[in-house]
Amino acid sequence: MAALWSSKSQLTPGEVQSALGRKLAYTTVMTTLARLHAKGMADRVKFGRAYAYSPVKRWDEHAAQAMSKVLSGGGDKAAVLTHFVESLAPQEEALLRRLLDRGEKRPSQP
Repeated sequence: MAALWSSKSQLTPGEVQSALGRKLAYTTVMTTLARLHAKGMADRVKFGRAYAYSPVKRWDEHAAQAMSKVLSGGGDKAAVLTHFVESLAPQEEALLRRLLDRGEKRPSQP
């Protein structure tokens, strides 16, 4: 997914393989991309005899969805959020504080 997220255009399996430094076999890359498509994480269009792939969601959208999934998975949400905030670097904590302050200024939704 990192190769797809870092590209401004769709990538064929060969292009993904090149982006990864050819550390994986072409068939491995092709199979992985097909599985990402089957899971709904990548779109694909026919490109010659192959497909060209692109991410369904941007990296930040994917990460936010994963974080939401962890929080909705049950357990103690306050404990999870506490550990998360405690793990932040000071500049990350300041950013989170600014974002939360900005959210408080929005009109409340019904």
